[in-house]
Amino acid sequence: MAVLGSGELLAAFLVFVIIYYWILNRRTPITKWPVLGMLPGLFLNKSSIYDYVTSVLKEQGGTAMFEGPWLSNMNFFCTSDPLNVQHITSTKFENYGKGDDFGEIFEILGDGIFRSDSLLWKYNRTILHSVFKQAGFQLFIHKTIMKKIESSLLPFLDHAWKEGLEVDLQDVFQRLTFDNICSIVLGYDPNCLSIELPHVACEKAFTDVEDALLHRHVMPRCLWKLLKWLNVGTEKKLKESQIVIDQMLYEEIASKCNVKGQSSSNSGLANKSPFSLLNVLIDEVGKGNINDKFMRDTALNLLAAGRDTISAGLTWFFWLVATHPSVESNILQEIRENLPSREGNWKDLGVERLSRLIYLHAALCEALRLYPPLPFEHKCALKSDVLPSGHGINSNTMILYSLYSMGRVKEIWGEDCLQFRPERWISKKGGIIHMPSYKFIAFNAGPRSCLGKDISFTEMKMVAAAILWNYHIKVSEGHPISPSVSIVLHMRHGLKVKVTNRNI
Repeated sequence: MAVLGSGELLAAFLVFVIIYYWILNRRTPITKWPVLGMLPGLFLNKSSIYDYVTSVLKEQGGTAMFEGPWLSNMNFFCTSDPLNVQHITSTKFENYGKGDDFGEIFEILGDGIFRSDSLLWKYNRTILHSVFKQAGFQLFIHKTIMKKIESSLLPFLDHAWKEGLEVDLQDVFQRLTFDNICSIVLGYDPNCLSIELPHVACEKAFTDVEDALLHRHVMPRCLWKLLKWLNVGTEKKLKESQIVIDQMLYEEIASKCNVKGQSSSNSGLANKSPFSLLNVLIDEVGKGNINDKFMRDTALNLLAAGRDTISAGLTWFFWLVATHPSVESNILQEIRENLPSREGNWKDLGVERLSRLIYLHAALCEALRLYPPLPFEHKCALKSDVLPSGHGINSNTMILYSLYSMGRVKEIWGEDCLQFRPERWISKKGGIIHMPSYKFIAFNAGPRSCLGKDISFTEMKMVAAAILWNYHIKVSEGHPISPSVSIVLHMRHGLKVKVTNRNI
């Protein structure tokens, strides 16, 4: 009779442990394994991670504790409970900051508004709020976006139609929004969106940074820090991308400061250099004593916000509209009735006119509800606390609230919460129904609510109205649609479409 060796005994023991834990946890949505914690469940479901987290939260009543591998510092609470979110973002706002983990992962953002806490965050927000309230700023935003639509977006789509080309709308929107935000913040257009679809180093660098930051989320801190120290893998790419971005930003800052020095009597819209947020920030902050690091951090945060979030929102919106013909028909009817015609078949996309497009606004809200550009938000408890759900929170505990899951909570949105139905946003009197920000969380909630919400809606409405009025968008047959695993909710395979001119 053969005698089992130590290797076979160890293997048999491990199999027993695996079977035991599977039996013990087979009726629970997520299994806690010895040593590895709950990490295997996340990896096994990484291709559908957002829906997996949504199902786990549903089974757990809206809030669940995730326990990572031993000694990995990957434990956190995850919630989709709107009362918890209101508590974290508003009621006990002062007790929940970004925390050290978030700060380390997103160190490239410097001391900008998205990474800062306490007094530094308040200072950043006050400065930006004053800039956004500048006289003529909304007009400047509108003119910048309109110019880009007319000079780049529509000519590109017209070329694609005439040549019968398949177009990746996600790539188009990323190029468009990067051009727009660079023009708004820095005062120059990198011309990423043109018929040739050129390779632009600074635009590509933002994509590489996003990929590297995702790896920092899913790796134990000690591992990505080791890669950073060795300067290999995604950390090497992150460092190289930061060099490209910093070079662009510091060059623009130096250029603006030089112009200010040469014409110190001019400021804001009266300056001889192209108007930009950077010019206004220099006037607001510096008054001749500019901190280049502050300007760099602020500009980078604005560029990151203005590129990926709006492009992701537009991508999901156009896919939903393209697959819901009745919604497309309603939007076109609304444009026809509310926007006066200009020369040719153009429509007047003035800000006041856009405010009349109630159904379009509702459709955008509905797309953002189902596919929020940022699927998760981070918070960290500064002191121990108890959430409205009854869960106790220790100090320094990381909390994630799932924006993606909150758009799928039946208690908030009804039994048809998975359906794309813009009508849910329209009141009986024909106006937009206001949803509290802690329920409709796409623009965050509480004191950290997005300062650029109105700007985002203006840009999305202008782009949506211009494209839909002039072109019919058809998703390429057989093209797969699924969210990418990313810090921004992009489409994994892009959005491949064919465009047809409506005016022929």
